[in-house]
Amino acid sequence: MTRIGLLSDTHSYFDERIAHHLRDCDEIWHAGDFGNARVVDELQALAPRFRGVYGNIDGTDVRRTQPLVQDFEIDGLRVLITHIGGYPGHYAPAARPLLAASRPGLFVTGHSHILRVMSDKHLGLLHLNPGAAGRHGFHKVRTLLRFGIDAGKVVNMQAVELGPRAS
Repeated sequence: MTRIGLLSDTHSYFDERIAHHLRDCDEIWHAGDFGNARVVDELQALAPRFRGVYGNIDGTDVRRTQPLVQDFEIDGLRVLITHIGGYPGHYAPAARPLLAASRPGLFVTGHSHILRVMSDKHLGLLHLNPGAAGRHGFHKVRTLLRFGIDAGKVVNMQAVELGPRAS
C-alpha cells in the first residue's frame, strides 16, 4: 500500500500542522495554488515522492517546476490531477477532454476550497478535492486528505482538519 497525503490551495502558507500530518506519507500530492516555490520545497522535503500541479494564482516560480496536469498510474490506479476541474456533474470545460482521454479511476482537483469526496458512477471514478490548507479564502477550516492506494483501490480515507483558517 502507498500512503498519500493530498492538499491544495496553500496560498503561500505552510505550518507545522501540515508537516505533522504528511510526515509519514510515501507520496504527497498538491492540487494547485501553492502561492510560491517555498511551499513546493517544504512539501518535497517531507516525502520520498512529490507530485503537484500549478493553480491559477501560481506565478512563474511555481509553473517552472509544476505542470498544469498530472496523469499517472500508481499501484494499479490511473490518477488525473489538475487545479480547476469541477466535480461530478459539474466538471470544468477544460477538464472534460482530459477525463475522456485519461479515463482515470481517481480525479483530483483543488480551487474550490471545499473538501469533497465524491463517487462519479457515470465515469466510474472517485473525485477528491482536499479543500484548502492555507489561510487565504472563504473556507472556515483548513483541511487536507490522507489515504492509501492498494491494488488499484483508494483505502483508509481520512479528512484532516488543520484548524480554523484564521488561526
